[in-house]
Amino acid sequence: MNEKLTNYLNGVFAPYDGVKSVSELKADLQSDLQERFRELKAEGKDDETAFEMTIDSIGDIEQTVLEVANLSRSLERQVLTNLSASNLAESDFAGVTAHKGKFTSSMLRGSDFTNADLTGSSFKSSDVKDARFDGSNLTDCNLSTLDLANASFNKSILVRTSFSKSWLAGAKFTGVKLTDVSLTMTALSKTVFENCVFDGVDFTSSDLTGLRFDGQTFIGVKFDKAGLKEVSFKGATLKNVSFQGSVLSKKYYRAIKTVCFDGATMDKLTYAALKGIEANLSKVTVI
Repeated sequence: MNEKLTNYLNGVFAPYDGVKSVSELKADLQSDLQERFRELKAEGKDDETAFEMTIDSIGDIEQTVLEVANLSRSLERQVLTNLSASNLAESDFAGVTAHKGKFTSSMLRGSDFTNADLTGSSFKSSDVKDARFDGSNLTDCNLSTLDLANASFNKSILVRTSFSKSWLAGAKFTGVKLTDVSLTMTALSKTVFENCVFDGVDFTSSDLTGLRFDGQTFIGVKFDKAGLKEVSFKGATLKNVSFQGSVLSKKYYRAIKTVCFDGATMDKLTYAALKGIEANLSKVTVI
């Protein structure tokens, strides 16, 4: 093959050295281009003209190679992030990207996921005690049916994240905006929430006994059938928040009377709903 053509291909493929699918593409392309170059020479074309016409015949090869490389690397990542049923206690996953990763039924106690992008990943039925998710992206993640005792979620990204049916004793959420997060049927009585915003969060049927939500913001949140005994919303902001208990049990309504709303600010509908179930709203501001 024309040396200039060989050098051109080597330059195009150099950034992707070691990517198997790209190497295979290069080998196939070398054979095809060699044949095309020879055909053009046989037609009487000089080397320069034959080179230019050969290159033109393959179109935007750099874009094609980039797409092949990206696809190959994406597939390789998918294989590497299937870590289900593995013993990975105290592993270092800080800063990794693992979209739709599979960590189900694994031992992940004490592992570090700080600043990791775990979008769409599943940790269902794993032991994640003492794990650190500080700054991590947990959008669309499944963290249900887990032991998350003492886990840390400082400034994590929580969007459509599911923690349902999990154990979160000692877990700490600091500086987090929880958006459309599911925390249903979950043990939260010893969980810590500090400086958080709850937008569309569902706490239905969870145990929140004794939790302090002082000064935090709740928008479109559900506390239906939740254990609310001695929960504190001092200075909190509540908008379009739902408090509904079971018509067959008076336990929920007795607990509502122990909830502290002193200094809280709420919209008229939330106020009316709470007033209707005899919550103490004597120090509430209605907006």
